[in-house]
Amino acid sequence: MQNRRDFKKDFKRDWMLLSMLLPAFIVVVLFSYVPMSGLIIAFKNYSAMRGIFGSPWVGMKHFNSFFSSMFFDRLMRNTVLLSVYTLLIGFPFPILFALLLNEVKRPRLRKVIQTISYMPHFLSLVVVVAIIRIFFQPVGIINRVLERMGFAAIPFTSDPAWFRTLYVGSEIWQNMGWNSIIFIAAITAIDPSLYEAAEIDGAVRYQQILHITLPCIVPTIVVVFVMNCGWIMSIGYEKIILMYSPETYETADVISTYVYRQGILGAKFSYATAIGLFNSVINMLILLTANYTSQKATGVSLF
Repeated sequence: MQNRRDFKKDFKRDWMLLSMLLPAFIVVVLFSYVPMSGLIIAFKNYSAMRGIFGSPWVGMKHFNSFFSSMFFDRLMRNTVLLSVYTLLIGFPFPILFALLLNEVKRPRLRKVIQTISYMPHFLSLVVVVAIIRIFFQPVGIINRVLERMGFAAIPFTSDPAWFRTLYVGSEIWQNMGWNSIIFIAAITAIDPSLYEAAEIDGAVRYQQILHITLPCIVPTIVVVFVMNCGWIMSIGYEKIILMYSPETYETADVISTYVYRQGILGAKFSYATAIGLFNSVINMLILLTANYTSQKATGVSLF
């Protein structure tokens, strides 16, 4: 009863502020929760003529078909490896960039560096992939430099062994500056008196980074890392479709690209929905595991 009275009191006091959340709430419900009703076609043999609710039930048929598919092992392996490489290799770069940028004492120079680092994030994926091809195609800039140095040209864009390197490297280049924003904000919030006390004690800059800056932003690092773990199985298909070719399917084909080919190009809507639902469940389990582990190890978690 006390909680009800407190809620009514708070609502009466802040109803105008809460009403400002209404448009966002409606958008989330309409575009994130209402479409979830369509997930039932993963358990049906969907027919456009019969509709979602009129199509016959088939149970776990589409899930079993995916698990027994000849592509299952390849899709899982490529999805996990690309995601883990992107997370483990790419995650430290924004942190390192934020630490280095914090050491730049000239405000104008710092703003210039920040602006330049943000720019790749706003480039279209088509432009990003075009840049990759210009640099790494057989007659591209990189191969011309290699040939001038006496080395043989490398088919970067058509060699399956190089696809993951190109993908992860381009992801780091494109998103490093943008992803560093939250770490820069966390560093800015650190109490300056801590650095002043460290200077009095004789600590040099790298010691201040190790013993003040990094420990103060550890909660932010942990939260961002846990959130990224929740997207391990959700590699976007757009960039991969633009980059890959039949020659690189061995290392480039992931769950999202397979869903695109089966659902959009092949019109197998129920089968594609079942794969997407399986992918989302795995993501949820990974997120819960990462959050629980973080809570036990560091005391910091999302929930």
